[in-house]
Amino acid sequence: MTAITATSSTISLAEQKERRRAMIYGLFFLGVAAAIFFLFVLNTNAELVSTFKLNPATKQKIVEIPPLKLPSRTTLIILGLLVAALGVYQMVRRFERVNLALGVVLLFFVAAFLVWATRGKSISLLGIFTFTVAAATPIGFAALSGVMCERSGVINIAIEGQMLAGAMLAVVGSSLTGNKYIGLAAAMLVGGVLGLVLAVLAIRFLVDQIIAGVAINIFSIGITSFISQRYLQPIPELNSGGVLPKIAIPGLSQIPLIGPVFFNQNMVVYLLFASVILIHFMLWYTRWGLRTRAVGEHPRAADTLGINVFKVRYINVIIGGMVAGVGGSYFTIGSVGRFDELLTAGKGFIGLAAMIFGRWTPLGAYAASLIFGFSDALQAKLQVLGQAQVPIPSEFLLITPYVVTMIVLAGVVGRTIPPAADGQPYVKE
Repeated sequence: MTAITATSSTISLAEQKERRRAMIYGLFFLGVAAAIFFLFVLNTNAELVSTFKLNPATKQKIVEIPPLKLPSRTTLIILGLLVAALGVYQMVRRFERVNLALGVVLLFFVAAFLVWATRGKSISLLGIFTFTVAAATPIGFAALSGVMCERSGVINIAIEGQMLAGAMLAVVGSSLTGNKYIGLAAAMLVGGVLGLVLAVLAIRFLVDQIIAGVAINIFSIGITSFISQRYLQPIPELNSGGVLPKIAIPGLSQIPLIGPVFFNQNMVVYLLFASVILIHFMLWYTRWGLRTRAVGEHPRAADTLGINVFKVRYINVIIGGMVAGVGGSYFTIGSVGRFDELLTAGKGFIGLAAMIFGRWTPLGAYAASLIFGFSDALQAKLQVLGQAQVPIPSEFLLITPYVVTMIVLAGVVGRTIPPAADGQPYVKE
């Protein structure tokens, strides 16, 4: 009888917690709706129109689409009412997938912000989407690296350092050889080496995985800053690797809207697309993927079935490092062509947030990286519109990606479930 009472009490407490969480989400949704009305609707004249261009700025052989013109105030009112309706539904009925509802609410708020920011003016929506894919590339690689490692039970905090080293080796290798693809291979190699260091520390010597990752980050920051100041700055020939050319895929790049965004990119972006598909397939449809997930969930049981837990973790952590190294190469030979100190600017940590938001899946991680990439693209475009149109200090616009990171983590941590053995060292009996 006591056991039944305790179980009922536990269920009741869990239900109360779920209701309280649903109420908090609902109130947050209603707060977003109120923000749309008070910040945007009340500051927009009824006669203004927001114009969004849907064609690339460069001349390409695609079917041109007329610009999208929306009445600013009416559109803002509709978006505010939709968000308010979602808030009321969340409080009364509760969404089964509240994270999806949160994403929709944030999307509506961003759409409202864009409509308000472009009131009476025009902006290239296609340009924002193209910038989004570019900005999401290093974040996507970082998220995929995290997926590879944590699915096997190893937390990789060292992604930032692996990307930073990859960025430097990419430009140095490209500068020395004159071949950007050799630079890309060098970035992959150094990322794999740092992944091996993490694997040895975490798996062989059972060092705390967080501490090991932080140590690698500090080492990477120190060594790349030293090399940059000592060699790359005094010798420009070592820091002029150039940029990978864009490759327009015939046929696909001519598709309206989608073509210029996804199929007119450089090789690093295409490698990301291929990596997302390949890792997804390998994790969920191959024996290797099954073993990886088994090791990440219950290494003792996997060992009992004859799976070499250490080998699986070593392989995944090294591959994860290689993936992060390729992501780092985008900062140099994928975009600006040179290396500067602390070039990665925390994108490795944002990638970990994207991995969590994507529920430790490759497709989800990349979708989440697009959200962060969009926030980065948005702040860049809004600075172009000017202070008069968007009365927000540029410093606040620059912190947009990091604010989005905090909002996402605050909304999903506690709801998502990581692999059961994530971060736990394994000792064979």
